[in-house]
Amino acid sequence: MIKSRNRHTPSNSARQAFKREIRDAIRGASSGFLFGIPLLYTMEVWWIGSYAEPLPMLIALLTNFVVVFLLIRTEGFRGTVDTKIRDALMDSIETLAIGFVCTALLLVLLRQIDLATSINEAVGKIIFESVPFSLGVAVANSFLSGDRERGNNAPQSASPQSKTAAINATLTDVGATAIGALFIAFTIAPTQEVPMLASAMTPPWLLATIAVSLLISYGIVFVAGLTNQANRYQQKGLFHRPIDETLVAYIISLTAGLLMLWFFHQLSFEDPWTVWLSHTIVLGLPATIGGAAGRIVV
Repeated sequence: MIKSRNRHTPSNSARQAFKREIRDAIRGASSGFLFGIPLLYTMEVWWIGSYAEPLPMLIALLTNFVVVFLLIRTEGFRGTVDTKIRDALMDSIETLAIGFVCTALLLVLLRQIDLATSINEAVGKIIFESVPFSLGVAVANSFLSGDRERGNNAPQSASPQSKTAAINATLTDVGATAIGALFIAFTIAPTQEVPMLASAMTPPWLLATIAVSLLISYGIVFVAGLTNQANRYQQKGLFHRPIDETLVAYIISLTAGLLMLWFFHQLSFEDPWTVWLSHTIVLGLPATIGGAAGRIVV
C-alpha cells in the first residue's frame, strides 16, 4: 500500500503543478487585458504595426523583453518571486507569449487581422499592441494578486440585517461596475475606432464578441485570483452567483457604453437599431473589462 501511494505521488504533484501553472497564466492574462485593452482600440497603433519594418519591430520586441524581465525580477505574475536569473528569463518569455496570444486573439476578434492580412503586418500589429498586455501580465502578482483563502469560511445569515447587507452589496457592485465601465468607455467612445470596428462586424463576430466579453469578465473576477476573489465568492448581493453577477455586470457595462456613445454623438435616434447594437457590443468589450476592474477593487 505504501508503494502504491508513492507511485501516485509524482502524478498528483504534476497535476497540482499544472493547475498552478494554468492559474498563474489566467491571472497574468486577466491583468494583461486590464492594462492592454485601451491601446487595442487605437488606430494609430494599428497603422504603426502595419507599416513597421523588421528592425523597429525587433527593437520594440527586445525593449519590451528587457522591461518585462526587470518587472519579473521584482515580482512577476506568479504567486512566488523568481530569484534565479534562468527562472526569470523563462517567465519573461512566457509573459511575452501570453501577451502575444491575448493580443492576437483580440485583433482577430476585432477584424484587424484576417486571412488577407500579410504576415509582416500581422506580426507588427501584435508586437506593438502586445506591449501593454505584456506589462500587465508582468505586474499581475505585484499589484493585483490577493489572498485567495481569506473569507472562504464566512458565515451566512438569513437575518433581516443580512437582507439589508445584500441590498447594499448589490448597490456597491452595480456602482463599481458602472464606474469602471464608464471610465473606460468615456476614453474610447469619442474616437472613430468604434464605428470603424463595428462596420466590419457581422452577426457571428458580434456574438463572438459578446462571448469573449463575458468570458474575460468572469475570468478577471472569479478565476484569476486578483485582489479579493475569495470575497467575491462570499459576497451577499442579490446576484450572488458568479454567472448571474457576470451577466448583470455585462448588461450594466453595455448600458454604460451605449450612454457614452450617445453622449458623444456617435449614435443618434435616426440610426437603425442594428447600428446601435453593433456599436454598443463593440464598445461593450472594453467597458466590460473596466466594469470587472471596478468590482475587484471594492
